[in-house]
Amino acid sequence: MSFIDLLIVCIIRLSLCPSLSDHYTVINGENYHALKALTFTHKGKIDAIYIDPPYNSGARDWKYNNDYVESEDNYRHSKWLAFMERRLLIAKQLLKPKASALILTIDEKEYLRIGLLLEQTFPEAKIQMVSSIINAKGIIRGNELTRTNEFIFFVVLGEQKLVPEIVGDDTKKVRWASLRRTDLASARGTKKGGTEQFYPIYVNDETDKIDKIGDFLTPDEDYTKVPKIPGCTAFFPIRDKDDIQMNWGLTGTSLKKRLDKGYVKVTRSGKKKIKKTLYYLTSGPIEDIENGNIIIEDRDYNNVVSLKFAEGKATMPTTQWARISHNAQSWGSDLLKKMLPGRSFPFPKSLFAVEDALRIIVGQNKNAVVLDFFSGSGTTTHAIMRLNKQDLGNRKSILVTNNEVSAEEQKELSLDKLRPSDEDWEKWGICDYITKPRIKAAITGKTPEGKKINGEYDYLDEFSISDGFKENAEFFTLTYETPISISYNLAFEHVAPLLWMRAGSKGKRIDSISESGWAVADSYGVLFDLDKSSEFYKALNAQANIKIAYIITDDDRRFQSIAKRLPKGVEPVRLYESYLKNFQFTNDI
Repeated sequence: MSFIDLLIVCIIRLSLCPSLSDHYTVINGENYHALKALTFTHKGKIDAIYIDPPYNSGARDWKYNNDYVESEDNYRHSKWLAFMERRLLIAKQLLKPKASALILTIDEKEYLRIGLLLEQTFPEAKIQMVSSIINAKGIIRGNELTRTNEFIFFVVLGEQKLVPEIVGDDTKKVRWASLRRTDLASARGTKKGGTEQFYPIYVNDETDKIDKIGDFLTPDEDYTKVPKIPGCTAFFPIRDKDDIQMNWGLTGTSLKKRLDKGYVKVTRSGKKKIKKTLYYLTSGPIEDIENGNIIIEDRDYNNVVSLKFAEGKATMPTTQWARISHNAQSWGSDLLKKMLPGRSFPFPKSLFAVEDALRIIVGQNKNAVVLDFFSGSGTTTHAIMRLNKQDLGNRKSILVTNNEVSAEEQKELSLDKLRPSDEDWEKWGICDYITKPRIKAAITGKTPEGKKINGEYDYLDEFSISDGFKENAEFFTLTYETPISISYNLAFEHVAPLLWMRAGSKGKRIDSISESGWAVADSYGVLFDLDKSSEFYKALNAQANIKIAYIITDDDRRFQSIAKRLPKGVEPVRLYESYLKNFQFTNDI
């Protein structure tokens, strides 16, 4: 038995800036079938693949033919390898043979086996493995060593060049963060805000030096009654616009340590330079100072450091990563909680760990296409958004995820007599409950409930998460159709998204059969009626960026005749022959 894979029409489009192309595509479906679909649209066109596959730890966190592979299964390693091999073989077809790379993360349970599989699948590649600390405190595992790290394989193909970490941009300024917290969820007296981050900071009226850091006040203490120090003003984290009592970004003890190092300062602003604001260095710049990426040029009379990025350095990352920004708790789980309050997802990656890994491969390729077919919460797309913002890039990402619900949720839903495909079942799936909302939240800067997301991106280009990104995203669901309905032109609207994707996912999409017998969008055209070819040629010639002309016919002679008359540089694709050949395969995942 064989069948056809295809993508149904768009479910939702986030168009915050209508003039922009759709950089980000999310496909909800089984990833083996989605990869097969992508061989029609992106064969040999992918610049980088980043995947975080199931680690096969024996936990109930991945599926094979809808059956969990339990830790007691004697064949679980070979089943997992077979599962991975089928997907890697297709992924290889998608990568650009001339220059591209695959990045794969894994822990110690399968790193030896996957390493051998990668060497077998990509014998021509250069393969290196990085050990990366993702939790300095470690994950306790019973009678085992506490795990702090995971492994990252870089599989580099063809002429792909790795991007060194270049430091020395004189136009880039080291960012000091406001010491007063801004998110209301961390205001004084709240559970999240704690009780030790509301205290007086005594600033000298003449020198602007911080002379003393006072003791913290409990929520019931009146801050206006703190002791006074002659010649100083006691500053508290009070919002000017509404007098709401907030908290400082650090406890008094932590602030004192940074103050001693010159990492805290008082800055005057306004026309008369009267207003005083307190700033401090966050962990990102401090880490850069420690590893030499940021240099302390000087210190002022208050011992506050003057900083600049190191000049003229371009060094390759090492194979041992120990970066605070790669902490999976802070910039994986905690970040996701801010974006999707009340929703949980097991072990999301640190956003910055993914960003750094991708930068090594596509940092200098502003038009790169990046694929993640184990996308989970959508961290890869989020990382690409940040990379694009940093250099005004046009990188695109394609995510593939399924809509599975967890084992525990399945039990509860089954007790309610719900089944897969039921709306009340599907709404709890990974794609609908986590991936889509996370990407939407990243773009809009708002939670699913419409509230501004608290906090800042605390690494490199630091800015408020609520600022969002001026980007578009489009979501699809993988479904199935019979070859007959395709070949008889009865399901064009189902095939339409794939035609658009193959042409570069740019601009308008042709979603239905045109009564005129042809249609032309921004980057491609479709000829439905061969008798209308003359009009079709004129329309194609009038467009400057046409890449593909889809010609619907089962007559090879007429197809060849029309193809010869197409404008130079326009690729002819015969429908539905090429489509059907690409998608017929047996149900073997």
